[in-house]
Amino acid sequence: MRETILDRADRSARKAIGVRRVDDCFRCFNGGKDVAILTEESTSKRIKTKNWDIHYHEAGAGHPLVLVHGGGPGASSWSNYNPNIATLAEKYRVLAIDLPGWGKSQAVTYDKRDNSGVLAEFLEALGIAQAAFVGNSMGGSSCIRLAYERPELVSHLITMGSSAGVPGMFDPAGLSEGVKALEAAYFHPSVETMRKFVEGMAFDTRHVTDELLLERVKATLARPDHIEGWKSGHGKPMVRLDPTRLGAITAPTLLMHGRDDRTVHFGSALTLARVIPDSRVYIVNRCGHWVQLEHAAEFNRVVASFLEGHACAAQARLAA
Repeated sequence: MRETILDRADRSARKAIGVRRVDDCFRCFNGGKDVAILTEESTSKRIKTKNWDIHYHEAGAGHPLVLVHGGGPGASSWSNYNPNIATLAEKYRVLAIDLPGWGKSQAVTYDKRDNSGVLAEFLEALGIAQAAFVGNSMGGSSCIRLAYERPELVSHLITMGSSAGVPGMFDPAGLSEGVKALEAAYFHPSVETMRKFVEGMAFDTRHVTDELLLERVKATLARPDHIEGWKSGHGKPMVRLDPTRLGAITAPTLLMHGRDDRTVHFGSALTLARVIPDSRVYIVNRCGHWVQLEHAAEFNRVVASFLEGHACAAQARLAA
């Protein structure tokens, strides 16, 4: 059978993130060892919360671990975390959520966007009292906000490439290179605008192929309502943070950041660490905005180690 462009895109994407096709399944690798077979379809679920229609992926058992994606065009929980889900699901109940306005969840305009409220409703609808939260970029800011608004829901807080909500010493006077590329890809979705966006997110761009980019463009154009929802907030913060409340975060916090992040400078992690009491910073060299994708195996190890190392503190907070 002749291989199509989308077949090649599928194969290229797997090569880039370390998975292979086995009978229409994704077999993920952890240091060369097969750890699980999962598919996007087999992990896909929907749930209606009080105010939202939410799509998410679920795998594994154990302490709940919620994965929250970033805000780029075509982003979803699966595209942001599929090289991480299988490994983390060996020890945890992994819940990778599509926030409203992204992936397969309902559309939303900026004036009604409430990411932290969505996360709280998501746990409540699932009957979960407390969970660990991992968030990339916008997703990280959403988790930070939840951690000071509803601290009883957050056992652990892990962010990657997240803003501190205030300008940093090393931030550009205007928009960063990555944010400019993100905006262009939303307003004019094409292979070329998506190439600039993805290359701006990554340090190593060797696997950024036309085929892979076509898939991201396809995902973006499939939801014009999501594009319009994003445009309704153009020029405004993806997530508004209150810097005066960051010191009230009680959850053990791990702030991960790429040393070569051209979207959000790693100085943001240092700013957050200065004010969040129980926090530590993990900087990854030769890494851009997507730690979980560019350094997936290391990310998986560090996250699991952090959760295990602070399990007692989290249990004590839940009991209190």
